[in-house]
Amino acid sequence: MFYGEYRHSLDHKNRVLIPSKFREAVKEVYVERFFLTRGLEKCIFVFTEPDWNLIEQKLKNLPMTQGNSRNFSRMFFSGAFEVVSDKQGRIIVPQPLLAYSGIHRDVVLVGVLNRIEIWDQSSWNHFVTESSKSYEEVAEKLFESSQGGNVI
Repeated sequence: MFYGEYRHSLDHKNRVLIPSKFREAVKEVYVERFFLTRGLEKCIFVFTEPDWNLIEQKLKNLPMTQGNSRNFSRMFFSGAFEVVSDKQGRIIVPQPLLAYSGIHRDVVLVGVLNRIEIWDQSSWNHFVTESSKSYEEVAEKLFESSQGGNVI
């Protein structure tokens, strides 16, 4: 599982360092390959191969007759890239994903349970500022209605 927030910069080859805490989180499955695709809110989603395979199976089971299913699958998979980390733990972020996310140099890597999100630093700062305004209200709604009682 991935947790935390780490600030880095892309190098001149569009490589970003996967934080050591993230690499440690998956070392038992010896992950070198990652799958990157368009995320939501203009970030980049990064998945390990086992989690990517689970997502593929879930999306494969969506009804092809529903427009939303087709559209989401098209966007999700057409923007996908398989990358391999180098010995320093860096991955290349493909140019189409940099363009999609508005990333130029400074990035924030965010751990969100089974995925890493790569954000343009200014976009992340804006997201945090805006989301902070409703954080408590959203938590109240989510956890009030959760089955099995309060989580927090």
